[in-house]
Amino acid sequence: MTLNLSMSLRQKLLLLFSLTVAASVAAVTFAVLLRVRQVFDQQDQEKTTLLVTQFQREFQHRSAEVAAEMDRLAASERIRNIARDLAESPDAPENSGTSAASLYLTEAQTRATESQLDFLEILAPDSTIVSSAQWPARFGYPEPAASLAPASTFIKREDLPDQASALGIFALRPVHGAPSVKLLGGKRLDQQFLADLPTPAGIEAYLYTSPDPTADASGAFQPSRLLGINGQVPSAARYQPLIELAQHSGLQSTALLYLTPHREDSVSATVLPLKSATGQVMAVLVVAASRRAMVQAQQHIRAIAYTVAAVGILITIAISLAIAVRVSRPIEQLARAAEEVALGNWDVRVPISGTARSRDEVATLARSFNHMTTELASQRERLIQSERVAAWRELARRLAHELKNPLFPLQITVENLVRARSHSEEEFDEVFRESTQTLSSEIANLKTIIGRFSEFSRMPAPQLERIDAAAALTRVAQLYGATNSDTNITCNLNFPTEPLFIDADPEMLHRALSNLVLNAMDAMDATDSLNESPGILTLSAQALGDKIEIRVADTGSGLTPEECDRLFTPYYTTKQHGTGLGLAIVQSVVADHHATISVHSQPGGGTAFVLLFPRATSELP
Repeated sequence: MTLNLSMSLRQKLLLLFSLTVAASVAAVTFAVLLRVRQVFDQQDQEKTTLLVTQFQREFQHRSAEVAAEMDRLAASERIRNIARDLAESPDAPENSGTSAASLYLTEAQTRATESQLDFLEILAPDSTIVSSAQWPARFGYPEPAASLAPASTFIKREDLPDQASALGIFALRPVHGAPSVKLLGGKRLDQQFLADLPTPAGIEAYLYTSPDPTADASGAFQPSRLLGINGQVPSAARYQPLIELAQHSGLQSTALLYLTPHREDSVSATVLPLKSATGQVMAVLVVAASRRAMVQAQQHIRAIAYTVAAVGILITIAISLAIAVRVSRPIEQLARAAEEVALGNWDVRVPISGTARSRDEVATLARSFNHMTTELASQRERLIQSERVAAWRELARRLAHELKNPLFPLQITVENLVRARSHSEEEFDEVFRESTQTLSSEIANLKTIIGRFSEFSRMPAPQLERIDAAAALTRVAQLYGATNSDTNITCNLNFPTEPLFIDADPEMLHRALSNLVLNAMDAMDATDSLNESPGILTLSAQALGDKIEIRVADTGSGLTPEECDRLFTPYYTTKQHGTGLGLAIVQSVVADHHATISVHSQPGGGTAFVLLFPRATSELP
């Protein structure tokens, strides 16, 4: 038990220090990780804001370029001449206008090349296309954008000959001098536009163009429409919820997206809807800030934290072992010494080697313990001496009392003999025979009293052997069960099949058990004579932890509490015959075996004597 307590103390010290180190490292790591995340999130937000700002500036710059170029074209001499020709055409037949307009079929391509415009259309007064740089075959088709305000630039989806469409920044301008004729031109809003943006490291810009409602009425998300500088974007489907949110709400949004199961492939994505002049979301700008650097930094910090924690725990183990040597080991020695004192070894001392000169609490406790055991041993000697004197005084008083009983008849008999000497010879002979019988009887009684007293005073030391408590009970039961076969007493044996080993003197234990059995049988004989009921003697044994319990129980008349308290006092007896030393001898035998005996009884409820012997050790003492 002491060792387990000591190991528990060491384990608690180790656990306490380890938890302290782990908690400290975890708290610092958590704070650092949180701060790192805040720093990276702030940097990503700043970079995203910067890129969005750059996009808006570039968009405005491109819009300004388109507007300026369209203003220049609208004021150029060539376009003004074309506009006058278109405006002065006869109003009568439509085909006459068509004939005039056919002269300028390729004019838009020439002017678009000169002005570095990707799109350019010349619109007749009736808003039909006279010349188209991007799709010459659209000659004569109406242009819905002709109804927009000329002063604005806007985003527009433009159909192309290959059944595709392109997104561009457009401006609509009336030709100077002939405002009924208009120019519609612009530049593409595509990958090249993204490539011109000054993108910070770790930031990617993507552009998602919404599908044409006339071609795809469902408007479902199409991953192929999300393009970056290098073409289609990997894991484009991961951006679908955020892009659809921007399309439906028309507001800028930000979210954390995991492109793969790995944390380092996550991005902080911000979407910016790009609207047409009518408020329709024509495209969505996606700015994705990679979190790889942050995740790798966090992993690096965690690795450092694990290393620090491991080193700290190793240091903790060393410190706890050192503390165990200085604290728990002396406490373990104190616990063992206290256990020895509890077992009766009051001469035990706790070594104070290594701490003899110290003034710490453990050394003080050890010195106090040694001083206590010294005082206990001294007090025990004085107590033993006092008890011996008191015991012998009590024995002398009891013995004197017992000797008075036969001495008085002896005195009377001798006086009768002296008086009978003066009588006749016949009377003297009769008195002499009676007196000699009385003298012999009382002298025998004196011999018995002195013999029992001598036996009690000369109890030999037990010669210990390894014996089975159940076998010792069986021997007593066989002996007294056969002796009392004619009595109305039943003997019951109750013990397990496995051996119950104790270290005891077989003969002394047999005499002690025999004395208890005889007392039980006497108690039940007295009860049977009064109640005429059968008596039951029960002999049992069982293991109770590190003890072996032996129980001798009867169904006699029982004892009062006062009788139980005085039962083991020498020369005290509740029977009409006997010396009163039997149970005192039993108690002495039990004490010599480092065992205990107790009595449990109540009037009318029988009596049980319980003996507790230490379970046999691995080696005999």
